[in-house]
Amino acid sequence: MRILVTGGAGYVGSVSVERLLYTGHEVTVLDDVSTGHAASVMPGARFVHGSFGDRAVVGAALRDAGIDAVLHCGAKSLVGESMRDPAAYYRANVVGGVALLDAMRDAGVGRIVLSSTAAVYGVPEATPIREDAPLRPINPYGESKRTFEAAMAWYGSAYGLRSVSLRYFNVAGASEVIGEWHVPETHLIPNVLAALESGPTLTLFGDDYPTPDGTPIRDYIHVLDLADAHLAALEATAPGDQRTDAPLVCNLGSGGGFSVREVLSGAEQVVGRPVPYVVGPRRGGDPPVLVAAIERAAEVLGWLPLRSSLEEMIGSAWDWRRAHPDGYPD
Repeated sequence: MRILVTGGAGYVGSVSVERLLYTGHEVTVLDDVSTGHAASVMPGARFVHGSFGDRAVVGAALRDAGIDAVLHCGAKSLVGESMRDPAAYYRANVVGGVALLDAMRDAGVGRIVLSSTAAVYGVPEATPIREDAPLRPINPYGESKRTFEAAMAWYGSAYGLRSVSLRYFNVAGASEVIGEWHVPETHLIPNVLAALESGPTLTLFGDDYPTPDGTPIRDYIHVLDLADAHLAALEATAPGDQRTDAPLVCNLGSGGGFSVREVLSGAEQVVGRPVPYVVGPRRGGDPPVLVAAIERAAEVLGWLPLRSSLEEMIGSAWDWRRAHPDGYPD
């Protein structure tokens, strides 16, 4: 396949590009590097500097490379920021996303995989969360993704777009080449590792939840397992493949969950020293448990998480950080 990867200079996108290139696909990366890193664009991929919301730029990239399918990893994705500035999230993730879909229509490209989020579910009524659970986002980030998923479905009904939405919670780990490096960093595992590197003391937001150890339980997925899911989903969008005759939605995860204290314990085992932390108050809107049911991805896409232990996720992230103490040069 000839694949356009939006956000292909970001953490998730660049690891997926690495996987696609390794399996013999031709890849074009489209990224404005506002949050990604040009240095993480894999050799062998064609790089186009630009926004997925720029219909003209996207259209030219699709036509110039003869693109067959789009992997859409580009998005604004910070929950707190979305609460402070919802307009930015609607402009980028909804308005920009529709511009991407229209550019695809202009170029005759009818296949897309959305790297979505389990934030579309909000606070679930039951866990593990199934794909047919009500969609009740509690922040503009999740709402913007829910809205774009709906747009893809309607474009499928009206224009024949073949699409897959992959919903997941927390991505972790690294490949041998690409790792996680955000400024600011909001994810637990890299912040735990930063604390172990004599960085800021970690704050646990509450230790009185109704869970076995009092800390929230969350689902994680290794970034390489996510890259495998992206590839399987892209293959499912092929013309004539009945799996995407209607929009397909699949949850992804590790098949279980880990508490915050379990993550700390896992990091201490990998690194060999205690994590410095303090306990703070709960954050508003944090449910005790968020875990996704992943049976549909196994049944429909043939996908299973292969690297789902904390040792693998934290260990690979720690190895990458030690090899790249300053992150990316740009």
